[in-house]
Amino acid sequence: MSPSYKAAVVQAASSPHDPQASADKAAGLIREAAAAGARLIVFPEAFLGGYPKGASFGTPVGMRKPEGRADYQRYYQGAVDLDGPEVAAVVEAVAEAEAFVVMGVIERDGGTLYCTALFFDGVRGLIAKHRKLMPTGAERLIWGFGDGSTLPVIETSLGRIGAVICWENYMPMLRMAMYDQGISIYCAPTADDRDGWAATMQHVALEGRCFVLSACQHIRRGAYAAGYDCALGDDPDTVLMRGGSMIVAPLGEVLAGPDYSGETILYADIDLSAVTRGKYDFDVAGHYSRPDVFQLSVNAAPQAPVAWKGGKG
Repeated sequence: MSPSYKAAVVQAASSPHDPQASADKAAGLIREAAAAGARLIVFPEAFLGGYPKGASFGTPVGMRKPEGRADYQRYYQGAVDLDGPEVAAVVEAVAEAEAFVVMGVIERDGGTLYCTALFFDGVRGLIAKHRKLMPTGAERLIWGFGDGSTLPVIETSLGRIGAVICWENYMPMLRMAMYDQGISIYCAPTADDRDGWAATMQHVALEGRCFVLSACQHIRRGAYAAGYDCALGDDPDTVLMRGGSMIVAPLGEVLAGPDYSGETILYADIDLSAVTRGKYDFDVAGHYSRPDVFQLSVNAAPQAPVAWKGGKG
């Protein structure tokens, strides 16, 4: 295991209606960060597929407007298949960079979309995924729910790496499931650019005694198509997400960010021995856990809607 290395958090705008353009941009940013010495690179939520900030998909309570169905069709067409060319472009860049990359995507599976974090290894390619368990608010109109089968924490030479997406970070039991797996590199792709997000990231680092890498897009209205239905208006200079990406050490020290200035890559040195030092006086899934009083049960089995016996058809 590498005792120390450089990590990067990418704060950039995707191309919400063009996943191949987003993948090509991501590939360039991966190469740029690797050239600067980064071995771990974290991208924002929905970087491939796009985060539909301000869209309503034509759904007042009790109604679905035809134009909203058309909006969903366009969004669905802009999502990615995990065996598609967009993911392949990222795999190629990660291999060239010899890095480890965590990236938020909108994953297409049948007729359902999932907000997913993908894990890429420079040697093995796409090795794992985490589907967002609980889409927030109106996200539930357009994204399916993940299950306990995609909650990986991956053993790597860079530490034990996992991902928790956006407001999943406010789910104490999900955080505990990550801590119990010994997470040391806690990646938080997000679309939350509010002032309070930084405090949440510091809290998670202190609670888990882990490094936290949070990535959010900095994106303007002009990145979206002219006909995009946006409650925040149509001025192309309007900032829809202002970033706030950051990197935090296990005792809550902010190593980089939060940055609200525009597109950038943030860097910090990761010293994995700081994780052990932090757990000297607080290990939430160990000596500070009190399992005689509190216990968490996690269902890690895939949840299929149809169970076939003897094979399909």
